[in-house]
Amino acid sequence: MYKLHYAPDNASLIIRLVLDGAGIPYRTALVDRSKRQQDSATYRALSPTGLIPVLEIPAGPIAETGAILLWLSDTHHLGPGPAEADRPIFLQWLFFLSNTAHADLRQIFYPHQYAPVDGHAAHLEIMSTRMLRHFGLLETAALQHPKLFAAGKPLGVYSMVLARWAQLYPVNGPRWLDMADFPTLAALGRAQEARVETRVIARAEGLGPHPFSRPEQPNPPEGSVL
Repeated sequence: MYKLHYAPDNASLIIRLVLDGAGIPYRTALVDRSKRQQDSATYRALSPTGLIPVLEIPAGPIAETGAILLWLSDTHHLGPGPAEADRPIFLQWLFFLSNTAHADLRQIFYPHQYAPVDGHAAHLEIMSTRMLRHFGLLETAALQHPKLFAAGKPLGVYSMVLARWAQLYPVNGPRWLDMADFPTLAALGRAQEARVETRVIARAEGLGPHPFSRPEQPNPPEGSVL
């Protein structure tokens, strides 16, 4: 059985939704961010960057969301295999989500790491504009490749969790993403909400009844989001 090191409403949510959606057995291990457990020597031995999540498998720990999803996809046939026609497109969008969209969205979460205080407003404007272009690309990709971007599948889940966060953050900043502008992604969010694993995990992590279509700030029963 795998072991998922998680914190509520962190990137581990992506992995948890995919694991549960595919019926893959695993157990969770809380990384308590309120106690900075992600910076502990024990956790850093699993994830050198201290980022969440880590998935422990028989061969050892895997860090990085994109790497975990690719390994799960190949091991459990959750996406096209190396010889299948859709494999290049699958890899293209998985790496886009991980390396570009997720990385850029993270700059909105943590502006102090990227800009001086007096530049935060301008930084948000630049990065939110950039993210809106990313969501436009994902909208088109989801429309063109509905099987790859289906609810419960790696690309679909990854896209929806990023969209959830984009609707919530920055907490005290202007709302810059309107899902009505992206109807294919909005429909994907509703489809993801209708899945059993979403309801179960939303309760476990305090995400509210509509975590993608009407997201609210999380209220987790254990651990800390930040």
